[in-house]
Amino acid sequence: MLRIAVPNKGSLAETASEMLSEAGYTGRRDPKDLHVIDPRNEVEFFYLRPKDIATYVGSGALDVGITGRDLLLDARMPGAREIEALGFGGSTFRFAGPPGRFDTVEDLEGMRVATAYPGLVDGFLDDHGVAVDLVPLDGAVESAVRLGVADAVADVVSTGTTLRQAGLEIFGPVILESEAVLIGAPDEVEGTQTLLRRLRGVMVARRYVLIDYDLPASLIDEAVALAPGIESPTISPLRDPAWVAVRVMSPRQTANQVMDALYALGARAILVTAIHNARL
Repeated sequence: MLRIAVPNKGSLAETASEMLSEAGYTGRRDPKDLHVIDPRNEVEFFYLRPKDIATYVGSGALDVGITGRDLLLDARMPGAREIEALGFGGSTFRFAGPPGRFDTVEDLEGMRVATAYPGLVDGFLDDHGVAVDLVPLDGAVESAVRLGVADAVADVVSTGTTLRQAGLEIFGPVILESEAVLIGAPDEVEGTQTLLRRLRGVMVARRYVLIDYDLPASLIDEAVALAPGIESPTISPLRDPAWVAVRVMSPRQTANQVMDALYALGARAILVTAIHNARL
């Protein structure tokens, strides 16, 4: 059986479980369950702390897992490798310090830097040839400068409001653009490619919809330019030889704009249908 590590709590846990369910797997029904077997799909799920998943997978104790790219890099586990980005749980890591004190990452040389991700930050600073005194913290990193524990911090940034409220400003390059990723052990195990195809199918279903519409045959080229699809639209004849029926996959985010443009062109009976899963 394929052994899969899944976050048991935190910002990634709910979406990861939903994604696996949409991919056809049967996970836990009780949030207290830490181990679930899905015999129909020949997989075992192990629900673990997100920070520990890279360690379990990298050591080969488990075959694959879902975790954050930030947690994967922070673990610095040589055997764990990123297989695929999963399109959720996005976050950005930046440096921040007192206004006007730091401009570049090189200004941190010899300083104290507080972070909840010491492995990630240490690796980044090593790549830039900057030596600092890292101060590992579990949370509330933005308070470290005010309380005199650190000279600067490295933390997750969304709008930057929390850092500004703590009297800090962002500086230097982006440390990491993170998101949820599927990671694997050093040696690929049977079943990994099936899991990957299923997860890719879910990602496609979340990003795209099907648009069906009727259109005068003379306008096909203009319509295809508006909605080209992933490969090519499906075009079928109607009883009226002057009209055709068109089906195309289109990005979900722009579906309404595409519908408006097709209607203005002359398309009618425009329908949008959700995609539950896909194999492309």
